[in-house]
Order: sequence, then structure tokens, then C-alpha cells
Amino acid sequence: MASALLSRTLFGHRLIQSSLSFTPKPQIFTSFFNKRAFHLRAAPAYSVYRTSVSVSYASSLVDSKASFSTQSMSTNEPVVSVDWLHANLREPDMKLLDASWYMPDEQRNPLQEYQVAHIPGALFFDVDGISDRTTNLPHMLPSEDAFAAAVSALGIENKDGVVVYDGKGIFSAARVWWMFRVFGHDRVWVLDGGLPRWRASGYDVESSASGDAILKASAASEAIEKVYHGQAVGPITFQTKFQPHLVWTLEQVNKNIEDKTHQHIDARSKAR
Repeated sequence: MASALLSRTLFGHRLIQSSLSFTPKPQIFTSFFNKRAFHLRAAPAYSVYRTSVSVSYASSLVDSKASFSTQSMSTNEPVVSVDWLHANLREPDMKLLDASWYMPDEQRNPLQEYQVAHIPGALFFDVDGISDRTTNLPHMLPSEDAFAAAVSALGIENKDGVVVYDGKGIFSAARVWWMFRVFGHDRVWVLDGGLPRWRASGYDVESSASGDAILKASAASEAIEKVYHGQAVGPITFQTKFQPHLVWTLEQVNKNIEDKTHQHIDARSKAR
């Protein structure tokens, strides 16, 4: 699926030169998932990246024992470790999102699994629900207004650092990381290893069959519906700034078939 390339890109950027600093080259992504809104539909998933990409390999970019505010985190670093998250979990400018999503044949319900066990304080980000409601294509990128309304309903502000994880390790979390980047929020990171590594490290999880987190997830979906129906929504605490270089249109893809300035990649599994 489309997050496969994003996940590999994240792992590539995790390794840096020994000086622990680097300047990444601009990346261009198109991420189209296969739908699973609790009845899933398969759809092609494509990713695009510039033909010329250089990555330096060396030591890990995150000190797993570091403890400091997300305000001091470099936006060039796409991942954080479970040890770092555990040390900074209660920071006031930290928002944690469970963005779990699964393929149809896995027969897993991400919201139910979130309710059974999630990292303390995490909110549920519905990949299917926070999407474009004007198309019958599965979970396309929502409009700026719709994304701003949904994220605001989750209680996220522009000042916040956002850490995203999923139930497989690194899978759908990469998609949500990309969405925030597309809408101009650089202070977003993926949790390296996700929930499986968190639990394997012996850190606690919590459960919530109901409560504020579930209400916020529902409010996010309702906010998007209102935006697409031209209705007023609650206070907007998250301002978007669309980054067009991070997503391609169908017209751009068709043009590139002739121009061949970029390499198209079908990131689905071989069988699919």
C-alpha cells in the first residue's frame, strides 16, 4: 500500500551522518490507501518520488534516553523512539495519535483495538473518516477546511508536537504523518516500532470503552461532514497551509507518463 514507500522513507531518514544533522532533499509523495471503513474496498495505491534521492547512513538520529520538550525537536527527524516518547509523554505541547488501519483480509477493527489497548493519552485518528467526502474513491485527502475542522475537534493546535503510531509497527502511521506535512504542520513524528515496540519495551497501555477520546474521534468525523455540507463547525484551533509539492494530481501523473521527470512507484504488495 501507499504507506510502504512512506515507511521506507522514514527509515531512510532515521539514519544520518555522524554529526547528527542533515538537510533532507524535498520529497514528493502521493499516498492513496485501500479503504477499510469497517467494510473495505480495494483501490490502487501509488507513490511518487524524485528520481534523485541521497540519504546518508550512520548512527540513529534520536537519543533514546533524551527527555525534552517537543518544542526543541528537529522537524527534519521523522521518527522518535519509544523511550523518548515514554520520557516526554506528559509534555503539555505533546499530542499522541493512534492512527491504526488494517488491510481487509486481516479482519481487524482499529477502533475496537484502540478501545482495548492504546498508549496512555493517545487519541484515535480515523484514517477512513478524516477524508474527502466528495468522491467515492477510498479515503482521499480531505480539503484544508475539513482537515482543520477534524484536527481541531481532536484538540490539536498548531503549537503542538504530534506523535503518530499504529498497531502494526510502522504502517498507517506514515500516512497520517504525511497528511500533517501536506497541510503545513512540520512538528509531527512517527513512533518507531509503534504499539508493538511500546508494549515489548514493557511500557503501560490503557483502555477506554468510552470517554473523552472516543467523543473527540466522533466529533472529528462530524466536523468533516459539516464542512462538506457547508455547515458551521466549532472553534478552529488548527490552521492549515497546504504544501502542493507533497501531493500529485491525476493530471500531473498523466503528464509525467510522457515527460518521465519522476519515477512512478506502485507501492502495493506484489499479489495486489
